[in-house]
Amino acid sequence: QVQLVESGGGLVQAGGSLRLSCAAAGPSFTSFAMGWFRRAPGKEREFVATMERTGGILYYADSVKGRFTISGDNAKNTVYLQMNSLKPEDTAVYFCAAAANDYRDYRTFWNYDYWGQGTQVTVSS
Repeated sequence: QVQLVESGGGLVQAGGSLRLSCAAAGPSFTSFAMGWFRRAPGKEREFVATMERTGGILYYADSVKGRFTISGDNAKNTVYLQMNSLKPEDTAVYFCAAAANDYRDYRTFWNYDYWGQGTQVTVSS
């Protein structure tokens, strides 16, 4: 069974930085994209960033553009999220995800096949 293992969450003051990591374990698979989503208390899960295997295309949510950077290696099924200039509204549980099929649009959570357990990011004001 494929598992995505995340690390790097924690508590940081506003304006600070954190780096999240995610790596796949278990049976090998080809990832068409790897991405990050988050869920804040009382809110729906939302898209943060994705990295597509084809062309290395990157997408970001408007709320994190210019502050967050996604990187990694789809061939190795690893993905990172560098988060700078963090704001209190970035507080959420962050999940990494991997798409094992060619769904074309990776900005929607239902187009991912595997999910991590989530890591808490808390930004204090």
